[in-house]
Amino acid sequence: METFNGESNWTLTARRDPDGVTLLRCRTCDTRAALPETLWGVPVVGLGARAMSPDAPEVAGEQVRIECGTGAGAWDNQALEVLQLPPGLRRVGDYALYNCRALSRLCLWDGVTRWGSGVLVNCRSLERVEIVRPDADGGALAYFAGELNRELDITVSRTVSVPLFRLIFPEFRESYEENCPAHHFDYVIEGVGYPYHHCFRERRLNFSEYDALWRKSCVVMDADTACRLAWWRVRYPERLSGAAREAYTAFLGEHFREVAAWLLSARDSAGLAFLVRRTSPGRDALSDACAAARERGQTEAVAFLLDEQRKRFPGRDRSRFAL
Repeated sequence: METFNGESNWTLTARRDPDGVTLLRCRTCDTRAALPETLWGVPVVGLGARAMSPDAPEVAGEQVRIECGTGAGAWDNQALEVLQLPPGLRRVGDYALYNCRALSRLCLWDGVTRWGSGVLVNCRSLERVEIVRPDADGGALAYFAGELNRELDITVSRTVSVPLFRLIFPEFRESYEENCPAHHFDYVIEGVGYPYHHCFRERRLNFSEYDALWRKSCVVMDADTACRLAWWRVRYPERLSGAAREAYTAFLGEHFREVAAWLLSARDSAGLAFLVRRTSPGRDALSDACAAARERGQTEAVAFLLDEQRKRFPGRDRSRFAL
């Protein structure tokens, strides 16, 4: 077995193909791990069938070990929560991530041209997907939105650290109910998420169609999901029309306290400043946000909110807060 240093701990079974390396089996003991970009100086371009599945049988291939410190857990992917796929990846085999039940966040480049069947079966914790799109839209966004019916939080970026847009795809549920009098089963869809997951034409997201769903869905969507959906559309307004921006912003203004509390819990000072300047909250709403920031010990946010109160409502009596 060959051994290399890397960013994460892995035991790998690999195959050298004409266009690069395919990883046939991948095992890690880490909770956060990045698959290697290259092996033997050759890019990793493939992830084999059931490559990450914890209970997949071993297959023939070259054995490689990647070391990054001392691994603390079992080498079975059961504890893997965050996975980064290599930037040169072009194909993903059938059931490649099958039964990775702890996986909650997946990071990848938008260059995969072949997704196998059942890649995400039983990835029941997957909520966050981060896609880097350096050149063109490769269709990964459409793949994940179409493959999963649970709520998804998907970020698409120009580079690893520069978001282009971030979208919430609400949950929906599908079921078949027996219709005895008619002697057939009825296909039933519950939840507002179905049309959001299907706002794609030729595997490209139709932003206008996505935003057009807001008027009807915001009144039945749970408040937490609606606040986050509206927030990310306004925060990163890729192809956002003026009318849609106004509708989202009005909703954020109506739910200022909830959104401010969420941003404070995330310690997002820049986001809080953006929210205040975008929605122009009233005196009481600012005061409540200031109290919430003080309870969390976030002195920077307290100072900003107090200053906003002073500028927006000069000469008014205000609560005093110790920084």
